[in-house]
Amino acid sequence: MPVTLTDLVAGGQTAVLTMEIQRGVVGDLSSFPELAAAAQQVGVIANTARLLAAARAGGVPVVHCTAGFRPDRRGSPANAPLMSAMLRRPEHLVDGSPAVELVPEIGPEPGDLFSHRSHGVSPFTGTTLDPTLRALGVSTVVATGVSVNLGIVGLAVEAVNLGYRVVVATDAVCGVPRDYADAVTRHTLALVALLATADEVAAALS
Repeated sequence: MPVTLTDLVAGGQTAVLTMEIQRGVVGDLSSFPELAAAAQQVGVIANTARLLAAARAGGVPVVHCTAGFRPDRRGSPANAPLMSAMLRRPEHLVDGSPAVELVPEIGPEPGDLFSHRSHGVSPFTGTTLDPTLRALGVSTVVATGVSVNLGIVGLAVEAVNLGYRVVVATDAVCGVPRDYADAVTRHTLALVALLATADEVAAALS
């Protein structure tokens, strides 16, 4: 029988991950206005906030996967066109600045955890995320955030390669342009993750 959403998220072995839902990415200080507009159109922030509320109420760990850089950019390799472009912007996601903060609608709450990185485009490699999840006994991760173009795909593929099951909350992620992001969700993410809405995941968690 196919694995159901309840099968994946029940049993106390799930964590909900947020991917770069930060003020400087999709919030009021966004360096990516097109992506911020897409997040607003889809309802990424509001849908994620409802899902996180359900997770916290059920004792499900919430881990915020954030990005930020030193003001001098030391230690952050410009080894991809996107990274080169970002690191050339002196104001972009400077550690300690308001741009690195979570959008206030999603927290953080006192029990939330963070995995912060200053390199790459996805959250597992070279970060504390995997050992943190293993210490929590997690076997399934629920992905929220941005973007479907790179970060969410990277999260899902890395998680599967490390042995986790993955659920993508389809109305709590987005990318640009919208039709491309929808195609990636259907034709790439669906190969490595179970797809469900934020409310469906929240109901399964409860």
